[in-house]
Amino acid sequence: MTTLDKREEGFEKKFALDEEQKFKAEARRNRMLGLWAAEKLGITGEAAAAYAKEVVAADFEEAGDGDVLRKVLGDFSAKGVALTQEAIRAKMTELLAVAAIEVKAGK
Repeated sequence: MTTLDKREEGFEKKFALDEEQKFKAEARRNRMLGLWAAEKLGITGEAAAAYAKEVVAADFEEAGDGDVLRKVLGDFSAKGVALTQEAIRAKMTELLAVAAIEVKAGK
């Protein structure tokens, strides 16, 4: 194996690790967003954990964050919780930063 092959293999492994961490961070962010939204909706206990799982599952409907945003925004609208799309996006950004740190720390 040449040095170039080793470098290429190293880059491939780094890319795979980065993608895995990104996926885990987004899933963790969605769970935290679900728990945050559950609190705003007045959902507690096991029902809050179940709602958080619904938010995580919503992310598999399409690529990107739009499906998660629509889920939470729709649930807020249905329950009369007055939060804007921008406020939810800001919370998603905040939670993604926290989730990424936790994933990299191995939590």
